[in-house]
Amino acid sequence: MREQRVRANGIDITVAVTGQGPAFLLLHGFPHTWRLWTAVIPQLARYHRVIAPDLRGLGATTRTAGGYDAGTLAADAEALLDALGEPEATVAGIDAGAPPAFLLAVRRPERVRRLVLMESLLGRLPGAEDFLAGGPPWWFGFHAVPGLAETVLAGHEADYIGWFLDAGTRSRGVPPAIRDHFVAAYTGRDALRSAFGHYRAMPESAAQIADATAAARLTVPTVAIGAHPVGDALARQLGPVTDDLTTHLVEDCGHIIPLDRPDALVPLLVAG
Repeated sequence: MREQRVRANGIDITVAVTGQGPAFLLLHGFPHTWRLWTAVIPQLARYHRVIAPDLRGLGATTRTAGGYDAGTLAADAEALLDALGEPEATVAGIDAGAPPAFLLAVRRPERVRRLVLMESLLGRLPGAEDFLAGGPPWWFGFHAVPGLAETVLAGHEADYIGWFLDAGTRSRGVPPAIRDHFVAAYTGRDALRSAFGHYRAMPESAAQIADATAAARLTVPTVAIGAHPVGDALARQLGPVTDDLTTHLVEDCGHIIPLDRPDALVPLLVAG
């Protein structure tokens, strides 16, 4: 596996690339980097050229003033495929990586061989009402206020990121080296500001998803994978707008599926 910097869509994307075969693009979420996929990549690389970038503003990829909406992130992903000479790929996205993966597949279906989405919501599409009955997760609002969260959290990043990692694995935790890497990637006011830019762009992303689904259906073969806490909410959102949908619920698994239950996830990623 090699980590490299690739110029795409006007930014420098840090990306891990390994393996040979049909391309498999992996898009992580918060508070992660491409190392979210550490336990998954070796299995996929047996049969695929695996491409795992740090998303815009996260990890070692360029921190920009804006452009954290799902549409721009989808354009980043497509430009990365272009830069690496890949006309199409299987695309998997989790958490903040799912909406751009979805938009890429709806807008440019010829670039997506198969789509795998997990543990995320897609804007305001119907289907997630039960999940949102008590309101969205508390940190959505906290992160959305410009300048607030990064001011409050500066100097306390390890505690904050650690809480998400423990909650996302149902208290089982992640390997210490990966935990330390994630904490380092989100330490500092500018790193936090870029991370929370993804949340501050959510209204724009939701409008993009609504517009895309009003104009076209999702036609590529799609897999929705739920765990705790999102469960089947994503599958319910996808059902009315997707032509070819397979759904799975991973039992005894937290939000961070690739690190909590890679044994259960890998067969679902490679199926079909």
